[in-house]
Amino acid sequence: MYLFLAFLLVPIIEIALFIQVGGLIGLWPTLAIVVLTAVIGTIMVRTQGRMALVNLQRSFSELDDPTEPLAHGAMILLSGVLLLTPGFFTDAVGFALLVPGIRVAVFKYLKSKATITHFQMGTGAQFRTGPTPSDQDDVIDGDFTEVRSRQNPSKPSKWVEGPPQH
Repeated sequence: MYLFLAFLLVPIIEIALFIQVGGLIGLWPTLAIVVLTAVIGTIMVRTQGRMALVNLQRSFSELDDPTEPLAHGAMILLSGVLLLTPGFFTDAVGFALLVPGIRVAVFKYLKSKATITHFQMGTGAQFRTGPTPSDQDDVIDGDFTEVRSRQNPSKPSKWVEGPPQH
């Protein structure tokens, strides 16, 4: 229902804003503003996207929780889409999502609405899609020779005694 309302209301808001702004400043300045916001927005999205990618790589290398950098990256991507969409309302929302403080507030709000049931990072149970270790392809054929020690078998070898005590 919310998605339907967004697809219905956003174009109506954009058309109304185009009519109002175009009536105030004229056609060509209105079109220039739309193109200029798209160019400026693309430059800003590119620089902020690089920073978000660096933060995401840092969280992976330090084995931190990557949800916040991923969410920031997704919001920057959404802001890029909104800034490339012609319109004043979508430009305002797109530029707002480029402000880190607003992204943090949106992330905290969405995080409070989400319920996490399971999270796992690092090594652990891996899902295998190929052959299992019990398959015949993993058997290595070999020969061995048993070597008996000449020492008294009741006395342990020096390999397990540990370092000498002084």
